[in-house]
Amino acid sequence: MAQFDIPKTAKISVLEEPRKMVLKELPIPEIGDDEILVKVEGCGICGTDVHEFKGDPFGYCPVQLGHEGTGTIVKLGKNITKDYTGKPLAVGDKIVTGLKPCGECDVCKFKPEIVHLCEGGEIFGLMPGEANYFNGWFGEYMKVNAGGVVFNVSDMDRDLRILIEPAAVIVHAVEQAKKIFDFKFDSYVLVQGCGPIGLLLLAMVRCLGVRNIIACDMDEKRLAMAKRLGAAYTVNAGDADATEQVKAITGGLGAEMLFQCTGSPKAASKAWSYVRRGGSYCELGFFVNNGDTTYNPHLDLCNKEVKVIGSWTYQAQDWIQSFSFLKEAQDRGLPITDLLTHKYPLDKMNEAMEMNISMEGLKIAFVAED
Repeated sequence: MAQFDIPKTAKISVLEEPRKMVLKELPIPEIGDDEILVKVEGCGICGTDVHEFKGDPFGYCPVQLGHEGTGTIVKLGKNITKDYTGKPLAVGDKIVTGLKPCGECDVCKFKPEIVHLCEGGEIFGLMPGEANYFNGWFGEYMKVNAGGVVFNVSDMDRDLRILIEPAAVIVHAVEQAKKIFDFKFDSYVLVQGCGPIGLLLLAMVRCLGVRNIIACDMDEKRLAMAKRLGAAYTVNAGDADATEQVKAITGGLGAEMLFQCTGSPKAASKAWSYVRRGGSYCELGFFVNNGDTTYNPHLDLCNKEVKVIGSWTYQAQDWIQSFSFLKEAQDRGLPITDLLTHKYPLDKMNEAMEMNISMEGLKIAFVAED
């Protein structure tokens, strides 16, 4: 079994107040029989992290953020022998952490098919207060608490592992979309919003075999990346005739399936115009409250008889499918890890957050120094 020298203290990055990440060096907590200590390799920055960084809308400060992380097990409680799927776990294995439901609410007890809608669960990296220091991935080490959901992903490289959590989000969205749409090779599927989530979703739809994918965004660099990941067509949403462009691509009808991946109410309102009569619409862009949007119930919904579904976070099964999706994307030659455009060390987390806000890159990540 692998052996690691574990220091007595480690650095973590803490959001003490809006736009103020502070580096702290603290004693590494003791690891109990049902816990895991992980040496962090890296962690992507999620839009949720950025919203918390900008204004603490959840009231979490002080909080150690970071939930898209991965690292190496350096200490394993004696009671832990396998991951969530039953795969053996040992010191030296690479892991990611998933959503841990509370197990007590009505959803957990009576509706396991929607357990991800539990409101009392834990997500490492979104647990407020000093008591949860070392429970986020923005640090040199992190502690997986008793009952924490972990997956052994030792067969994937670091950059691919950093993309697992957002990939699980899009796997869940596609599974939701399948409830209202039957994907076919020649389907016209439009992805609105080519940030990391939209681009990952586009790549997954391409891996399903869909050929007529339309990418819609206002940033030409992001549209160029969409082409690299499998989009057959691109439309600049800022063009006055964007709707007419979509209709021209689709034989005058509009998209059969639309994924709305922006957090913009204006964009969400515009998206209805891209959908054909009898089409389908999946909304997954609003993980925080960015305000109201508008639509015309007669013209946009009833007259077209559009089918609509929302998507929220993920279930454990979505994580398992995300591993296969990311490997498939790599096998197809899709430049999936090129989504990681900027990598920062732990002492530059303020700069990393500001880079994310600037939207000059795609996926921004903290990466531990070797």
